[in-house]
Amino acid sequence: MEKDRKLPVYTLVLKDGMDEESGVDYVALVDEPAIERNWFAFKKEFKFKADEERKIITGCLMIADLPIYRRSEAMGEFYVVFDKGQIELMVQRFMKLGFQSNVNEMHDSNKRVSGVTMFESFIVDSQRGIKAPTGFENITEGSWFGSYKVDNPEIWAKVKDGSFMGFSVEGMFDLVPQKAELESKIIDIIEAIQS
Repeated sequence: MEKDRKLPVYTLVLKDGMDEESGVDYVALVDEPAIERNWFAFKKEFKFKADEERKIITGCLMIADLPIYRRSEAMGEFYVVFDKGQIELMVQRFMKLGFQSNVNEMHDSNKRVSGVTMFESFIVDSQRGIKAPTGFENITEGSWFGSYKVDNPEIWAKVKDGSFMGFSVEGMFDLVPQKAELESKIIDIIEAIQS
């Protein structure tokens, strides 16, 4: 999709710091992740592959500073961005509240999934020596990765047949408008990542 430099950009932030009503509550298994990055499930070319026997899916949950296109009746068209500081707070809250098994299909609250549990989570942080996995080297500092063990045979079948291709986070956030000069810079970042 061609990115429109005239659309407003909002940073998604926690409402009141670590407020239990704000932040990421669920991770959805989706066919087209809004972050435009699929996970890897069993690709031989990746060192960190998830294979048939292990039933592990690994991928990016949030990409720092990546503009994500949104459209709503109330606000029209716009982009949202997670910055690395907010991602760190959101991940800490997610873990503190024990949401590692909060998974659903396609953001449908009526399709909550059992037998899919996050067992590994990290934020790309070069100062701490934490790098993005092989295949994701161009992902920005502060991005959040996770690995899920899939013990649910129906969900694993959907991973294998390509019904699910990646992760998408959901929750409650405040929208903070970004300054116009930052909007153009963010679009430049996404274009560089996609090229």
